[in-house]
Amino acid sequence: MSSVGSTNKNVLESPTSIPKSLSSDTKNLSQDDLDIINHVVKLPRDQPLKKRGLAGDTTNEKGTQQPGDKEAKQDIEFPDGGLRAWLIVVGGSCITFSTTGYITSWGIFQAYYQETLLKGVSPSSMCYALIFLPGLLAGRLFDLGYFYSVLFPSSIALVVATFLIGQCTQYWHFLLCQGFATGLAVGGIFGCGNPVISHWFKKKRASALGYVAVGSSLGGTMVPIIVKNLLPRVGFPWTMRILGFIHLVMCGIANLTVKPRLPPVKVKGGLLNLKAFRDPPFTVYCISSFIIFLGIYTALIYVNVSASQFGISPNLAFYFLSIANASAAFGRAITGICADKFGPLNILIPFTFFAGILTYAWPFARSTGPLLVVTIIYGFSSGAFISLLLTAIMNFGGEGDAGRRVGMFMTISALGALAGPPISGAINADTGGFEAVGYFAGSTIILGVMGLIIVRHLKLRRWIGKI
Repeated sequence: MSSVGSTNKNVLESPTSIPKSLSSDTKNLSQDDLDIINHVVKLPRDQPLKKRGLAGDTTNEKGTQQPGDKEAKQDIEFPDGGLRAWLIVVGGSCITFSTTGYITSWGIFQAYYQETLLKGVSPSSMCYALIFLPGLLAGRLFDLGYFYSVLFPSSIALVVATFLIGQCTQYWHFLLCQGFATGLAVGGIFGCGNPVISHWFKKKRASALGYVAVGSSLGGTMVPIIVKNLLPRVGFPWTMRILGFIHLVMCGIANLTVKPRLPPVKVKGGLLNLKAFRDPPFTVYCISSFIIFLGIYTALIYVNVSASQFGISPNLAFYFLSIANASAAFGRAITGICADKFGPLNILIPFTFFAGILTYAWPFARSTGPLLVVTIIYGFSSGAFISLLLTAIMNFGGEGDAGRRVGMFMTISALGALAGPPISGAINADTGGFEAVGYFAGSTIILGVMGLIIVRHLKLRRWIGKI
């Protein structure tokens, strides 16, 4: 006991440090000795000294530092409001304005290209932006703490690519600039911007994501109107430059306001967490979303073109895309609030089903009134799908792996988003109408909804409940 007594004396003289021998091995100390040391350094009696550090961090057997009490408490408690948290939502709305909002405006560019610059190019061969593919890398980097290393360069790339589109004259120019460059930049911004919400909101997560998604609807509403009115006045090159400046402002706000709250977590594995696919609900959810994405964007992309073919005035036909996106804004905000109360899947399933039914009905609404009604209700329903899609994925696991989990999901969904519009374009070119296109797109949405119902059953195991 003489050595132990000497050690205790050292601890009392220097309470801010624990001798190295004690931190590595305390087996030979009596409980009284441990009580003295724990009292001096204010450690809990029921926690072994060798598993504690002076800074409140836990240390495992291998000596790897783990988050301490402060971080653990931070992990459990979420602001769910307050000025800083709602600034994150504002910045997130700016992100979706310049990403999904810009991408869902593709219909106005497609109509313009087919009439002017790319008359001989089939719609089926036009590249749909690769918005979800970079999500896997962006999400993993987000988890590791490289948030700004992804957001800032992706923002610069989007602005530069938009300026370059104005100089494009041939199909392969547009393929590189508006297809690949814009798609990858948008995917990087979107992939790291959305998981941030999981750091700031828990109980109000669906509402927060709904408000963030409203930015997408505003972008999808305003961009077509801006393009429509600028093209005859300033020409195509300057129209794209003005859009580039708009992206510069939106991305600038996002870079200044959006930031992660929780410390990075170095979870096991690389880009992929294949063990996540051992969870049946996660796997079925990914497959269902892939199938839904084969058809969910079809009506948005072709509603303007179909309206013109149905004999509706070109000046009015142009606004159908903006009307759908404006309606989606209400769908995203309202269903987000409802999802916090009733559960995201309970809201996601019926509204996605409505979107599928309305996709069936869209080709048969051949006059202004019926097509306007279908467009408004479809926009509301599809907006709910886009808004709540990531909420369920974020709830399938912890916040420490949210970026990678969302990234894997987005990458799988990207395959559907990439394949769907060209398939619909090929069907339209082959049949000369939109009836078969509606059958294909609507059927994929309904089939995906069936998968979501299976996910709900696997998670809940009963018919009634919040999920």
